Amino acid sequence: MGAWFFTSAICETMRINLLFLLSLLHLMSAQEIEEATFGGGCFWCTEALFKQLKGVVEVFPGYAGGHVPNPTYEEVCTKTTGHAEVVRVRFLPSVISYEQLVEYFFLTHDPTTPDRQGNDIGPQYRSVIFFHTPLQEEIAQRVKRKLESQKVFSAPIVTAIEPLKNFYPAEAYHHDYFARNPEQAYCRFVIAPKVQKAREKFKHLLK
Repeated sequence: MGAWFFTSAICETMRINLLFLLSLLHLMSAQEIEEATFGGGCFWCTEALFKQLKGVVEVFPGYAGGHVPNPTYEEVCTKTTGHAEVVRVRFLPSVISYEQLVEYFFLTHDPTTPDRQGNDIGPQYRSVIFFHTPLQEEIAQRVKRKLESQKVFSAPIVTAIEPLKNFYPAEAYHHDYFARNPEQAYCRFVIAPKVQKAREKFKHLLK
């Protein structure tokens, strides 16, 4: 009798745990994750900017928009592959919308300089939004038109809005570069000020 009761209790505990696990998996699947791809200059900086946003699950630096498959960082730096340095952002639209991401993107880099962000010069540093769906294209174009009509920038916006045709993850040492190398000169004098400025301006979007 005692053994039967003990076995029955274990089975009931396992059943409860299984139900809890299934409920948790259902909840996670219900929170649909979407993806967005942005190129706003050096991806070390763009990654650091997007990682601090609530609703952003992951940020991957990589290369997109070029004609060379599986390019290396060194190849992209030759300016001959056609690729831009980009970040792929995985986010929860129930927490932060794609439109908010697009507006944040425009307002945290200079979208008026062709193939350039500050002292970083070359086509790999161009300002570009790679849309994943027609709806993303529509939203990106709408935000761009709104900022132009409001004359937020003193020069015309040159940001390209293009369909995503390829994405190649960057080498491992580029991931979390700012977080892992805060004392590196580029991180201290270029990335850190941009991140701090964004934190002050977009407090309502921060984690």
